[in-house]
Amino acid sequence: MNEVAYNQMLKEKNRVAALSVFAAFLMTTFKIIVGIATGSLGILSEALHSGLDLLAAALTWFAVRVSDKPADEDHHFGHGKIENLSAFIETLLLLVTAGWVIYEAINRLLSGSTHIEVGIGSYIVVISSIIIDFTRSRALMRVAKKHNSQALEADALHFATDVWSSAVVLVGLICANFGIYIADSIAAIGVAIIIIAVSYKLGKRALNVLLDKVPSETVAQIRDLLKDDKSFETYHDLKVRASGSDIFVELNIHLQANTSFVTSHEIASKIESKIKTVIPRSFVHVHVEPDKHTED
Repeated sequence: MNEVAYNQMLKEKNRVAALSVFAAFLMTTFKIIVGIATGSLGILSEALHSGLDLLAAALTWFAVRVSDKPADEDHHFGHGKIENLSAFIETLLLLVTAGWVIYEAINRLLSGSTHIEVGIGSYIVVISSIIIDFTRSRALMRVAKKHNSQALEADALHFATDVWSSAVVLVGLICANFGIYIADSIAAIGVAIIIIAVSYKLGKRALNVLLDKVPSETVAQIRDLLKDDKSFETYHDLKVRASGSDIFVELNIHLQANTSFVTSHEIASKIESKIKTVIPRSFVHVHVEPDKHTED
């Protein structure tokens, strides 16, 4: 990646992350005001969810600013795992939210304190939340996929979760408007279930990268790329690891024993370039060995 493209990538990632912080702050404030005014547990649970989203969005903003710093003497493989750590922390924040919401909802259901005041403000805050969250989720996911950013993808899933949870709360408000107040607490539990489901997905992916689990899809791509390549005899010890937006690839290839040093280098470089073309932001190292079956 040349310097111009690199700077454009940094600018795009930082801009979308900063806008997410602003959107989360706006919606958190709005939901808190309306939730307190109406006494709706559904909206208050959404406010807490958005508050943690605000913290997560700020963490994501920090992560994307730091993770793309180049490798240095203390971090030979760069700072990419800061993105994965950020995504894992977001998972923990979401689980805390889900636990609190379930506790409060069950407590209200058992005590019978389910009455809430539903006004026009309740509908405005929930519908506005759905629109804003849907817009931000799409923008974040587009940039996340474009630049292979797990931190931005985690943030996108946060906003996508808010869309679904807000829709659940909206159903609860409509039911409460007809006197079915219990629906608000049930809707809050629905929010928590959605949060837990997304948390599991986020946490598993982030933890897999932090523990250097092999990215199977990437390995399959490389194997498909190499299977019809006739420039080498065979290969082994293919190793792949992810770190933030970066992919590190190592493999050994076997060439005929009489292959010159220059030709060996050219073949290795060609394979490295081929993999880098298919897998963006990959760092590839190909080690060359003489093929034992072709030795004199």
